[in-house]
Amino acid sequence: LGAPDKVRVFVTFAPGRKGAVQQALKASGAEFHYTFDDLSAFVVTVPGQALQGLSKNPNITDIEEDPLRYPVSEIPSTGTLALAADTVDNNGQIVPWGVDAVQARDVWDVNRNGKFDKKAPTGGDVTVCIIDTGYYSEHEDLVDADLIGGFSQVDDDPFTDGYGHGTHVAGTIAAQNNDLGVVGVAPGVSLYIVKIFANDGSWVLKQHASDLVAAANECADNGANIISMSLSGTTASGKERMAFDKLYAKGVLSIAAASNDGISDYHYPASYDSVMSVAALDEDLVVADFSQFNDQVEIAAPGVGVLSTIPYVETNTVTADGITYSGYHVEYSPYAEATGELVYGGLCDSTGAWDGMVVLCLRGSISFYDKVMNVQNSGGVAAVIYNNLDEALYATLGDGNSSDIVAIGLSLSQGTELLNAVGLPADVVSTIVSPASGYEAWNGTSMATPHVSAVAALLWSAVPSATNVEIREAIDYTAMELGDPGRDVYYGYGLVQAKDALDFLTNP
Repeated sequence: LGAPDKVRVFVTFAPGRKGAVQQALKASGAEFHYTFDDLSAFVVTVPGQALQGLSKNPNITDIEEDPLRYPVSEIPSTGTLALAADTVDNNGQIVPWGVDAVQARDVWDVNRNGKFDKKAPTGGDVTVCIIDTGYYSEHEDLVDADLIGGFSQVDDDPFTDGYGHGTHVAGTIAAQNNDLGVVGVAPGVSLYIVKIFANDGSWVLKQHASDLVAAANECADNGANIISMSLSGTTASGKERMAFDKLYAKGVLSIAAASNDGISDYHYPASYDSVMSVAALDEDLVVADFSQFNDQVEIAAPGVGVLSTIPYVETNTVTADGITYSGYHVEYSPYAEATGELVYGGLCDSTGAWDGMVVLCLRGSISFYDKVMNVQNSGGVAAVIYNNLDEALYATLGDGNSSDIVAIGLSLSQGTELLNAVGLPADVVSTIVSPASGYEAWNGTSMATPHVSAVAALLWSAVPSATNVEIREAIDYTAMELGDPGRDVYYGYGLVQAKDALDFLTNP
């Protein structure tokens, strides 16, 4: 096989040879991205055919791939404002179940009156840096948070969030204790935002390990005590590992999502020794089936049905016979509204006499795209696809596909009940308002990670003299054991416990 057209790499220069290597890279046609003096490295994109010559340059000690990094994609949950496991406090705000699972209110609202206890630590004077998709700073539940600044690698504004991942993470950490929406684990914490992924709102979002190194350095340069990273990649990077080791040695605590593939493979940066790797639990404190498991998993936290802030309000419903069913938008179909007689199309594996109708389709046999196209080509105004399993349906038309008609997905029980309304008028609504102050429950190790970051902030605000090593040890030592005795590959040391860790730090 021939050399790749272009490749993005870390190029390490020998001591005192930075200038010579820079000239060699320029001569090779390199595009420069970063210079990391503390790593003795340039990050460049070079023609593939130049690699062999560069590797023989005596001034270059190493050439290493600059691997990709992605947000750890959330797995949609109920999408509703309140879940059975959540509670409502005296302020009328929802307390997500994870807040109490990690003992946050046992630190700052022991009597559960909705107010901070006198002199209770809430994260004050501690900075958590969130590296993610940005931050919707005008969200009603975040607008009063202590936002000390931000930086964007991808546009001019770190305080926008086209996808919502970063805003969801931020809400779990710092949603305010008020009479709105939800409350975070550490509502008094200071936030610094580094936007590393763009606003396009799709999973083409990607950056490189070098971008993450630059982001982490930005965090540290702006006083971050804690770096929270709900992102990962499948390939390790020696330079990235070195960068996080150096930050750890400087006193920064880095925390990252173990990842959501449900396999034992290491993902990075979570699997570096200097980074805490976080697994996800459901409300029964059982590890989620999507949560990565390996000997680098260090701690577990709530990661299923985590209700938090998002920068949009989305509505996906079908109403018939006076009953409204809430579902999910079928990705790549348009947001729109449609009305027509409800008709049952079975598997919708062929066209039908559906002109002007809302067509109810059962999942199976053919792709979602083909079902929607059969409805569209038959003159249908909307496709409502229901699952063949009794769980919510998160459907997609597939990358590169689209439709002219709106489509939403329902669960098996919803679709079965909706069959009773066949022959009656049906209204389908699939709309999104952005930016707006919304709330959704999501699943993922991305959702677990900010719980641990926020607990670390609570501990540090209570014991500001503690080191990052001491904060980490307190979290690990006092975790609620859930798996095999001691540390195991699924739960690490167990569920993070804020009050127990604080007691350990103050009364060792």
